[in-house]
Amino acid sequence: MDQLRAMRVFARVVDDGSFAQAARSLDMAPPVVTRLVAELEQHLGARLLNRTTRRLSLTEVGEQYLERVRGILAGVDEAAELAADATRLPRGHLRLLCPPAVAVHQLAKHMPRFQALYPQVTLEVSSPGPVETIDDSYDLTIFTSREMPDGDFIARRLARSEVVVCASPEYLDRRGRPQHPLELGGHEAVTPPIVVQQRGLEFYGGALGGPVQKVAVPMLNRPALSTTHIDTIYAAVLAGLGIGGLPSFVIEDALHEHALERVLPEWRLFDITLWAGMPSRRYLPARTRVLLDFLLQVFGGEDRDPWLAAAGCATPQAPEGRM
Repeated sequence: MDQLRAMRVFARVVDDGSFAQAARSLDMAPPVVTRLVAELEQHLGARLLNRTTRRLSLTEVGEQYLERVRGILAGVDEAAELAADATRLPRGHLRLLCPPAVAVHQLAKHMPRFQALYPQVTLEVSSPGPVETIDDSYDLTIFTSREMPDGDFIARRLARSEVVVCASPEYLDRRGRPQHPLELGGHEAVTPPIVVQQRGLEFYGGALGGPVQKVAVPMLNRPALSTTHIDTIYAAVLAGLGIGGLPSFVIEDALHEHALERVLPEWRLFDITLWAGMPSRRYLPARTRVLLDFLLQVFGGEDRDPWLAAAGCATPQAPEGRM
């Protein structure tokens, strides 16, 4: 027996004053209404209604039971409404996991507009370090990957970001502007340790309209600075320490403000893709849905680099063998 359904039918019979009217109100067959009330009484081991040919009346137990039933049904309906509101109305607390560089250089500057659009949504951002897959303890995860992610989750592409070789104009004025990747050997480098371990970098590109070339650039000297922390590389390059490779979403503002200058604009290192992931699409709360939609609108949601395009220094051709 569906006890909750039987309770609803019982309450409707009392409100309508007859089994027949309750059946019409509930769009049920009269015998079904009669059976459900009888099964409820049998389950409880007590008579709830006195039935005569002319009227129905509650027994003493029925009156007490009805009072409790109304409270239970009101609570169930309220809980259902709260759950429905959570998927319809953008409000409540949202937990987001993302890499620190994304939080600092992209998320923070767009959040005022998001908050203006959805003032009832509060956002808690965690950025402990690199994020390469989703964490299902968060409502939404922004992560970076060079390949299509594979796993038991939903992922939406936010944008592609090219790792760009750049330096401050002051440094380039002082040390010169390389015209070919092989000229980088005479410059100070600011790199992640992996570049030191690999003893060099591979560049793809060449003249506009010409064949794609692959050039391996050996690391001739130890870098001026080696670190895994992207913002430390960014700060050092910005200060004029040397030439570094940084994701376009990190240097977007510096390119706009001419605080950094793209080096070797016809060549590229590799791309990474920003993804937004969540454990499941079922019963997605409105607060999560509107943040995801907002991020897709801001970043474009396409397999292209919006930051270099906006700065007017996109790589002129997409090379084969993209890393």
